[in-house]
Amino acid sequence: VRGAPLIGATAAYGIYLAYRELKDKSRIQEEANKLKNTRPTAINLFWAVDRMVSKLNSNKTIKYNKDVLLEEAKKICKEDIEKCKKIGQNGLSLIKKVASKKSEVNILTHCNAGWLATVDWGTATAPIYYARDNNINVHVWVDETRPRNQGAALTSYELNNEGIKNTIITDNSAGLLMQRGKIDLCIVGADRVTKNGHVANKIGTFLKAVIAKEFNVPFYVAIPTNTIDWKISDYKDIIIEERDPCELSKLKGLDENNNLKTINIYPKGSKIYNPSFDITPNKFVDALITEKGIVKASSDEIMKLNNE
Repeated sequence: VRGAPLIGATAAYGIYLAYRELKDKSRIQEEANKLKNTRPTAINLFWAVDRMVSKLNSNKTIKYNKDVLLEEAKKICKEDIEKCKKIGQNGLSLIKKVASKKSEVNILTHCNAGWLATVDWGTATAPIYYARDNNINVHVWVDETRPRNQGAALTSYELNNEGIKNTIITDNSAGLLMQRGKIDLCIVGADRVTKNGHVANKIGTFLKAVIAKEFNVPFYVAIPTNTIDWKISDYKDIIIEERDPCELSKLKGLDENNNLKTINIYPKGSKIYNPSFDITPNKFVDALITEKGIVKASSDEIMKLNNE
């Protein structure tokens, strides 16, 4: 399971299953901590786990608590779908502005923030799907997103299934495309956003935002408000997950007989550093697209979301 919103939804059912097995509220916190430790960067995980644990009532029966947890997990999933729909509706206005001036809107994505990363619709892809439904001519530049290739393997797969034109590019091609005016706007998702708008997302996002700033290409981050970490403002406090070096040194793919093969592409003995995320400072983010509206990536604007 991957994608911050889907990780949160899955973790909600994880708490339900843990309680169904243990039947003891006092032991749930240990299981909750296990779940939290699986993905330290994605805040949706922590939000969902804490929300589920808070529903337990020691004064009620095991059956009561079990039923409450199951309903809460279902509710979290239903809410995720509705939030993504509203993100799509709000983000559509940004695409419409470009479409009013151009016959084709070219959008850059990074990683996968679609219906494979959420319960449905996606975050960054939701405005694209709404644009398609409104007969806007959209083409998507899909970052390959090394090392796991979520863009090439997942985002392009989604867009193909949705009948949306897309072209896969290497992660370092975006600069040339922006320089040549081939990208009208960027929309990415996020795993965590600080309360003043710094964005933790898949490694490579920061570089895209810097290049977009250089060439005056709008850079948007599409998130549900439960991706906002209301406790921290300094992006240095975000834990960046480091992953298995083999993700970089080995490639998986299908051979001519459609069999999955793994090959090594690095010299033996080479040192490897594989951080899974980077952090984009808020000055490089034009706006956050949320289910509650579009806001600037600043503490004053983001705080309005918390008060609604």
